[in-house]
Amino acid sequence: MSNRVVIKPNGPLVFYGDIQIQSTDGDAIEEGNNIFLCRCGNSKDKPFCDGEHKRCGFTDSAQFTDDKSESAQGNGQLVITLKPNAMLVASGPMRIESEDGKSSTERNKAAFCRCGQSKNKPFCDASHKSCGFTAD
Repeated sequence: MSNRVVIKPNGPLVFYGDIQIQSTDGDAIEEGNNIFLCRCGNSKDKPFCDGEHKRCGFTDSAQFTDDKSESAQGNGQLVITLKPNAMLVASGPMRIESEDGKSSTERNKAAFCRCGQSKNKPFCDASHKSCGFTAD
């Protein structure tokens, strides 16, 4: 599988492969094969990581479990859609893994936390609704 999402401990989500980022209205705002996206919620350049996680004290081990694991289908493009004041939704075949490789899963769709408050990181648990997260 060509698309990978690597979760950096105390840092961003790194997307590798055939990646397209879409704005909340569906316009492509970035395409590439190595894209760093914020998951602390504090970047001044949302959805992209600007290193703010180092200054704001964001902590997360990048270890996770996944009860929605599935066999990823094919080698197509991974499209990440920004949801207003909410999560990142990735659609397409992907392998999600911690940087150290101890946690991993395969998916065809995933909602990733970008407010930094989820209790189920890297996945969204709707904490953005109660923490006041704002981003286009």
